[in-house]
Amino acid sequence: MQPTRSLALPISRKEHNQNLKIKLFSWSLFALAALLAAFAPFPGMAYPPAQTRTFRVEASQYAYSPGAITVNPGDKVTIELVSTDVVHGLYVDGYGVSMNADPGQTSRLTFVADKAGSFRLRCNVTCGAMHPFMVGKLNVGVNTWLYRSIALAGLAVAASLVLFIPKNKTDPETGK
Repeated sequence: MQPTRSLALPISRKEHNQNLKIKLFSWSLFALAALLAAFAPFPGMAYPPAQTRTFRVEASQYAYSPGAITVNPGDKVTIELVSTDVVHGLYVDGYGVSMNADPGQTSRLTFVADKAGSFRLRCNVTCGAMHPFMVGKLNVGVNTWLYRSIALAGLAVAASLVLFIPKNKTDPETGK
């Protein structure tokens, strides 16, 4: 078996150092762009003035309907919980507020959505065998992590194209 020879042309130490400086600068530039995409505030992310929002949530064994509620930061949120079968509860993770509703009865819970993010709504009354899976979601504000993830993925693709695809070198004597 013949040993394989490298087709790359030897380069001088000066050219090697110059290439390293360019790569270091490129890595630094992509790292800075990634930090900005991940943590810089989005321009123009003004929310409308706080409103009073009321949601009717029906609880039946192992599901809330609707399963997700979306509000803006600062909104005064009232959730009307109606149980259709057995006693159910609703606990809002991150806010520490809860309520219970008897079958056929409506229970009300009011709070100010002052924390941005996504929060789980959980049934806090044992309502049957699948009780641990009775969850919903409260979304406060826009899901900026989706947009940040897309920007980071785009940066990763651009960085891999710029930094990892070798550049074709030509021999100055032969032009090949």
